[in-house]
Amino acid sequence: MSDVRRAGPPQASTAPSGGSEAHEVASVGDRPQHPREVLLGAQATAGFLPVCDHYSGVEARMRKSLQLQAEMTAEFGACVFDVTLDCEDGAPAGGEVEHAALVTELVLAADAGARVAVRVHPVDHPSFEADIAQIAGKAGQRLSHIMIPKVETVADLLLAERALAAAGASHLPLHVLLESPAAVHRAFDIAAHPRVQSISFGLMDFVSAHGGAIPAAGMGAAGQFTHPLVVRAKLEIASACHAHGKVPSHCVVTEFSDTAAMQAAALRATREFGYTRMWSIHPSQIRPILAAFAPSEAELEIATQIIIAAEKVDWAPISFKGHLHDRASYRLYWQLIERAHQTGQHLPAEVQHWFARELVTAR
Repeated sequence: MSDVRRAGPPQASTAPSGGSEAHEVASVGDRPQHPREVLLGAQATAGFLPVCDHYSGVEARMRKSLQLQAEMTAEFGACVFDVTLDCEDGAPAGGEVEHAALVTELVLAADAGARVAVRVHPVDHPSFEADIAQIAGKAGQRLSHIMIPKVETVADLLLAERALAAAGASHLPLHVLLESPAAVHRAFDIAAHPRVQSISFGLMDFVSAHGGAIPAAGMGAAGQFTHPLVVRAKLEIASACHAHGKVPSHCVVTEFSDTAAMQAAALRATREFGYTRMWSIHPSQIRPILAAFAPSEAELEIATQIIIAAEKVDWAPISFKGHLHDRASYRLYWQLIERAHQTGQHLPAEVQHWFARELVTAR
């Protein structure tokens, strides 16, 4: 196989070679392209969300969540979790307007580098348009995205689009929450919508929507990974997201005081069910999610060696420890490096330059 380069450790890799096509793809003028540009293509937009999405809706907890995000950004050198301020479950009945005003105030007061989102009321709720007008209209430039709960059809997304346009916030990505069997059935159509960036699974409403056919254990940390209907729904959402380059976000674990159960659920979500992001509903869940979604040190070391070797031959195929690697496997190993960055791991010196701007911004 004469066109396959042999690669040892990064420092021992062969010098760049290959045809003009390889050089044309791997560089623009004299500027080497970033691996994201070379390897990910349409998937690039799906790779840059923090792996943890932390929800809070009570004022004291919302303020604490924003403070914790700033502290952990300083600790890790990157924003390792989103904060989603909750109107749907956070606003008291009859106090929706005041709660939306409070959320707007908190978004505007957040640190410049903060990643803050808002879950508004569903599109058929009387407060939906007011939520969008108030929060997106006044703080849209500070938001990372808007979460729309109880999405059933693409028509719901069109309503959300129109509301955001009226509020002058057409730039905001949509994250959506699928919570019924019918919504899960339409997951591929919903994921195909260009404004959708991520889809979350609403476990508890999904189980309740089955009229007792799924036992309460299906909401638990263990049962949600074994009941066939719940498993099918999770896999359908993950598959739809990956088919359209979107981020699948795993549902809550309500046993927030059980760290072992949280860690086990997070590991299964990412290693077995294909989820690249997960909800947190208590500060104690954030670090277990980061740990579960992070690649191991061994995985990161191998990924670094392969990517450095591949870059040196302008992303042509290589032989690494007796195995053939090309752009298909390079994508996987680059995504492992991205995941290490997203989870706050210390990156090997050889790859830090690819994240230099983000690391400086985070600090």
